[in-house]
Amino acid sequence: MKKNNLILYGSLLVLGLFAPFIFPAFKLQISFMWILVILALTWDVQGGQMGYNSFGNILFFGIGMYICAGVQIGMFFPLAEWTASGGEKTFIHMPSQYFQGFFIGLILAGIVPAIVAAVIGYGILGLRGHYFAICTLGLGIAAGEIAGGIELIGAGQGMTVPPWPKGIGDTELRSEFFYYLCFVLMVATFIFLRWAYQTRFGLVLNAIRDNEDKAEAMGIHTMRYKIIGWVVSAFFVGIAGGLMGNMVGYIEPTEIAFAGATYGVFMVLMAILGGKGTLWGPVIGAIIFH
Repeated sequence: MKKNNLILYGSLLVLGLFAPFIFPAFKLQISFMWILVILALTWDVQGGQMGYNSFGNILFFGIGMYICAGVQIGMFFPLAEWTASGGEKTFIHMPSQYFQGFFIGLILAGIVPAIVAAVIGYGILGLRGHYFAICTLGLGIAAGEIAGGIELIGAGQGMTVPPWPKGIGDTELRSEFFYYLCFVLMVATFIFLRWAYQTRFGLVLNAIRDNEDKAEAMGIHTMRYKIIGWVVSAFFVGIAGGLMGNMVGYIEPTEIAFAGATYGVFMVLMAILGGKGTLWGPVIGAIIFH
């Protein structure tokens, strides 16, 4: 890596690490900004690098949100009773229960959406162009409607997320905790994609974007790479959803979890604003957009 790049990356890393102390009144807003950067970076895997304009990544965001919260609750209390009784009004998590459930839930929030992406990828990644875009748009809408009919997770009224445990600092510690998790996830997503784009994986994605038929004629198993790309996106987006649900504290199916009209569109606009098909474009676009 060139010396100038090292200085740039180092400066940005230091700025991100000390931002909560430089801008203490904006910790929550900057945390949301890192989530938006993750959404833009992961959308660009399909929309920019591969040339498949997807509106379905919001599906993984919502699944991750529900999985993380469901695990946090279900590990220690009956989930149905939690949603029926108002959650934290009836059941109280001990600090050890809260953090154990949170981190296990966060891991599963990445794994489960990745599995879902692999399964449905075989069914819809054979579509191209507008057909693919419309199909993925339907996924997010359908997921919101389905979640709104499942009583176990609160149906249309939504569900609360376990609150920050009493006795573990104050709201400032809570905001710093979630800020650094969002920042670390953003950095991990950026580093992983930067590495991936420099490998055969990145070259194949660009070949699919330029001419998929010629790529297949050269013996490249394009479907395999398309699915891998979607799985990677789903993994990071799912974890981002788990963090977002905990920061907001309340999960509603159509306006928060599977919010295709807002976050589902935002991730597309942010990547285009900064320059899709590039590494830094989605990052810059998300920051400007936010």
